[in-house]
Amino acid sequence: MKLLRTVLRYAAVTVVAVFFLAGPLHAAKDDVPTPKEYGVYVKTAAKPVRILPNIVFQEGAMLYVESNNPPHFLLKDIKYFILYGKQEMQYLTFNNLVFINQSPLGRSRFMFGKEVEIEVKKRSDTLYTIRPKGLFGRGYYALWISDSAWDFIVE
Repeated sequence: MKLLRTVLRYAAVTVVAVFFLAGPLHAAKDDVPTPKEYGVYVKTAAKPVRILPNIVFQEGAMLYVESNNPPHFLLKDIKYFILYGKQEMQYLTFNNLVFINQSPLGRSRFMFGKEVEIEVKKRSDTLYTIRPKGLFGRGYYALWISDSAWDFIVE
């Protein structure tokens, strides 16, 4: 009888230990795929999708971009953003874009709107992940560093 109680105690301790250790062992891995080329990517469920840069123009005190067929993503498909390459990360901002007018050639111009708070994690010297903090909704957005903006539309 005493042997049975000892075995049951050890079994209970083992079950409790397995229960508490199983979570961290089976937690979702935080593996960030490393793209083949430098650039900015949207990590979707399927794969990273590259976003092409756009030029930031200045007219007086106003900074803007001209829409150039930006890529479209569904809100549910965006996991996070990947920035691969050497960039000055202290100047990175994530902004929504607001329509202002059209250029003489008929292209839509968008100025940088309110900055969206982001969380940037350094994965290596050249690889960063970017996630918006708080609510992130549909709209026209841009990741902006100095004179380049990577614009995209979230539907």
